[in-house]
Amino acid sequence: MSPTEAAITHPRRIRSFVLREGRMTEGQKRALEQLWPRYGLEPPTAPLDLPSLFGRTAPVSFEIGFGMGDYLYSRVVAEPQRDFIGVEVHRPGVGRLLSRVAADNAGNLRVACHDAVEVLRDWLPAACLDELVIQFPDPWHKKKHHKRRLIQPEFAQLVVSRLKAGGQLRLATDWADYAEQMLAVLNAEPGLRNLSADGTYVPRPPERLKTKFEQRGERLGHAVFDLAYARA
Repeated sequence: MSPTEAAITHPRRIRSFVLREGRMTEGQKRALEQLWPRYGLEPPTAPLDLPSLFGRTAPVSFEIGFGMGDYLYSRVVAEPQRDFIGVEVHRPGVGRLLSRVAADNAGNLRVACHDAVEVLRDWLPAACLDELVIQFPDPWHKKKHHKRRLIQPEFAQLVVSRLKAGGQLRLATDWADYAEQMLAVLNAEPGLRNLSADGTYVPRPPERLKTKFEQRGERLGHAVFDLAYARA
């Protein structure tokens, strides 16, 4: 199954994303064609065995919606002792990330071009992740679309089931009302413990690069809110 086929959405569940293909460069196309067999993940018939997948036992970080991959790439090369799984349905971003990672001959990354909720729910075993990162998810800013936001009680329960004990969930958004919704949903989840001293937001972690979306939000006067939780 190709990355395009893998990204086809299922009609029965409300999706938190819209598949926007965009224009791909020739380099991004080549990267997808040539590097997908090395780095790409296809839907498995059973939950993935992560030590077998990476050929070792190491901490595993999982990023949802890595965009053009700048943050994920920076961590892949800076933390060779850690393994990473990134999920993104935007194929130009996937191609760009694969090209950069391959140039460094990094082996600690795997990528899925698929619905991240399905990857978490159906592809991964319980309690397998040390970290889950979600940065600037689609805010679906119109009130009638808030039901499409990723951070919902059901999703919080799924996250808890996939994090190891003490594993961390890290989020960032530049939409104040979405930040408030994240706090309300995640603070109410008994399987998560807010790492902020006052139960609200945390300082921006030093490893989090400022993405183009964050920079754009700052230009528009948006504050950026970072949240951090650990599995209780």
